[in-house]
Amino acid sequence: MSRRVVVTGLGMITPLGHNACDTWEALVAARSGTGRITLFDPTGYDSQVAAEVKDFDPARYMDRKEARRADRFTQFTFVAANEALKQSGYTIGENDGTRVAVVVGTAIGGITTLLAEYDVLREKGPGRVSPFVVPMMLPDMASGQLSIKLGAKAVNYSLVSACASGADSIGEAANIIRRGDADVALAGGAEAAITPLAMAGFAAARALTTSNGDPEGCSRPFDARRDGFVMAEGAGVLVLEAEEHARARGANVLAELAGYGATSDAFHITQPDQNGEGAARAMRIALAHAGLEPDDIHYLNAHGTSTPLNDRLETLAIKKVFGEYAYELPVSSTKSMLGHMLGAAGAVEAAISVLAIQHGILPPTANYREPDPACDLDYVPNVARSASVEAVMSNSLGFGGHNASLVFRRWQPGL
Repeated sequence: MSRRVVVTGLGMITPLGHNACDTWEALVAARSGTGRITLFDPTGYDSQVAAEVKDFDPARYMDRKEARRADRFTQFTFVAANEALKQSGYTIGENDGTRVAVVVGTAIGGITTLLAEYDVLREKGPGRVSPFVVPMMLPDMASGQLSIKLGAKAVNYSLVSACASGADSIGEAANIIRRGDADVALAGGAEAAITPLAMAGFAAARALTTSNGDPEGCSRPFDARRDGFVMAEGAGVLVLEAEEHARARGANVLAELAGYGATSDAFHITQPDQNGEGAARAMRIALAHAGLEPDDIHYLNAHGTSTPLNDRLETLAIKKVFGEYAYELPVSSTKSMLGHMLGAAGAVEAAISVLAIQHGILPPTANYREPDPACDLDYVPNVARSASVEAVMSNSLGFGGHNASLVFRRWQPGL
């Protein structure tokens, strides 16, 4: 069985807002969510800036007791999922749960809880460690707790593929629906890793920006001055449905998830394949699944991390797939404003891709000032652009050689 899969709801919580509307408006205005770290004192750290979710009180979105037993990344998941479900207009009925799947990816999971409880262990002893530490830190607990909350009883798991986790989760959730194991899926990614250990570790790997004096301008994908990514946090969730299920209940379809491609570089634990072939193969597979030609894509939301290697090699991969059309294809990185949400990035960017189709607007690559000869495409520099958008590709690449591409297109019932 193979069925068409559509998007009927989306939600997100990001450094630019606690919902999709606020985030989208900020992106179109090219506002930055980056600032000096406030979640801990970053004095002495090589990178002292991050894109934090501001003014977040989980009790505004969930029961206080429930919030105390959920890590920050799980709390973010609930916010994004609730918004997505509300937009979709879908409520899981008493007998519907066995046909609803939950797939929420993460790169790191409950590191906030892990570090906090390790401090308790070290300072107060083993008898004071919370009995909830293990279920709170497990990567699958965002999907697990959401499944429990909703009564979703089909497939429920967390997919971990580093910074491709959110995109892979959406792609695999669509496959679950296509093969008939569910009619509906909540799919996406969540991350809350702005912690001393994660910041120190990524800095030691020389992956983070050290432009601490220019927080709002330090994420500059494809720019010659780029020096590393900005750590960010948040979550994105889509409601995916089989076409016939959405049609039967009269749902408003936002877009079709038409294609998904995933590959491995099999090259290096942190560096991308040096010829861009792994990312290129993922894009080709996604196009083939969607039944589209390269010039059918009207906008590409790039992984675009603002690291020297990633941006150059992703540009190379795009050229391999799109040929001469690559120079006509608008490509932008919303990480220039949102920072890099690791396992949540692909899910948030998938939602942004759907919004680009809905609104006919291409979000810009902010902070683009100095062109890099190796990055010579149309990166929609600094200012959002109106455009007719029928199909969008969204790329996500991750440590370990993970590559994922999603293709969304405007919903056409008669295809």
